[in-house]
Formats: sequence, structure tokens, C-alpha cells
Amino acid sequence: MHDIQGLSLPPRIDRDGAWRLIAFLSAFGFVFWAAGTIGFSLGDLITGLPNMGRILSEMLPPDPTRLIPIGRALGETFLMAVVGAALGIAGAFALAVLAARQLTPHVLCYHLARGLIGFFRTVPDLVWAIFFVATVGLGPFAGTLTIIVDTIGFCGRFFAEAMEEVDPGPQEALAALGAGRAGVVLCAVVPAAMPSFINSALFSLEKAVRSSVILGIVGAGGIGIELKVAMDMFEYSRAATIILALFALVLFVEHTSAWLRRRVL
Repeated sequence: MHDIQGLSLPPRIDRDGAWRLIAFLSAFGFVFWAAGTIGFSLGDLITGLPNMGRILSEMLPPDPTRLIPIGRALGETFLMAVVGAALGIAGAFALAVLAARQLTPHVLCYHLARGLIGFFRTVPDLVWAIFFVATVGLGPFAGTLTIIVDTIGFCGRFFAEAMEEVDPGPQEALAALGAGRAGVVLCAVVPAAMPSFINSALFSLEKAVRSSVILGIVGAGGIGIELKVAMDMFEYSRAATIILALFALVLFVEHTSAWLRRRVL
């Protein structure tokens, strides 16, 4: 019965709900098809568990004989991340001013800055690392340049969006008093967007530390090459030492970043 005492009952499934159900089933079917296409197999994973256990058993106990070279490479990795992130954050801020709609001097500058940020963010780290290794040679300088470009792509978008979300009232008031573009940015936009800037900058530092590990695999400095050599030579106990050292470094950076966010924000 569709009418009880003059009240109409709603349909069991409305039109929007039916479309959402179809979309959900389509997405689920696509993921299932994609998993089969790439050869995803729980059976192969279960079959490989004994090999995983064998490798883990060979990692224990970790080999401490190369602690000094590992510590040196770890320090190089950390310095690459810090310098690359710092210079990248500065470059991201400069580009973000041009990529913010209300701050850019011209619409062409806006589209060029947005396109450059998007390009930096789209190209993978390893591609940039290979490019810079071919350009400036092997070593941490190539890795640092890679982190700079990656940080510009990561922070540039968030910085620009934070600037666009700032209340325009103070900006208009300063402009009415005769303040120039630089004065409006430094006195009205930056203070209001500073919490978002700090968050994005600290997250970019954490990201840079993780990225710098991978960059060493292609010769861009850091501890990545040590880990690659250890794995290629089947020296799993030495690889375990490197992995534990990396874990300690990442944990230190994450805890320091969280502490700074609590103190500053």
C-alpha cells in the first residue's frame, strides 16, 4: 500500500540512490578486473610466505660491522632532505604568489605558475633524479636538486590554495591605504596563511627524508645505494641494519615535526 492515512510512502530506492549503487558496483567491478589484469594473486602471496620468512631470518641479527659508513650515509641523506626541502619551500612560496588568483600580476603568470607546479609534481622523483645525475653527475647534489623540484611541486599547490582561501578583507584594506603588492602579501596574506604554510612545510620535510632514501638507488647520494648494494649482494643482515637506521631517522623527523606543529600552531 502506497498511501496510509493520506501520507505517501517514499520509494524504496530513489533515483539518486540507484545511480550511486550502479556507480559503486561499477567501481568495484573495475577494481576486481584491474586486480586480475595485473596478476594479483593471494595464492602466490601465500606460496611466497616461506621465502619471506627465510629472508627475515637471514636479517637477524643485524650486522653492526659497518655502522660508521652507514651513519655517514644516513647523515648525508638527512642533510640532502633538509637543504632540498628548505630551498624547495622558498621556491614554492615564490611560485605560489604567482599561482594565487588574487595575487598574480597577470592571468598568464597564473597559468604558467600553475602549469610549472603541476609539472614538477607530476614527474616522479626517480625521473628527476636520473635527469640531474646525467646533468651534474653522481652524488648528493643531484639528490638535493631532485628534492628541491619535488618540494616545489608539493608545497607550491598547497601554498597557493592557502593564499586563495585567506579572507580578502585585510588585503583590500591595505590596498585602499596605498600598500603595494609586496606589502599586501607580507602583511595580510602571509600571516593569515602561516599555519597552513607551516603544516605543508613540515610534511614536505618528512616526505623529503623518505624520498632521499630512494634517490640513492640511481646514484643521487644518500643511504639508498648502501641498501641496494646490500640487497643485491644478499647481505640481508647488513640490509637490516640499514633499514633500522632509516626507521630511526624517519621516526626522529616525524616526532620532531609533530612537536614543532604543537608548539608553533
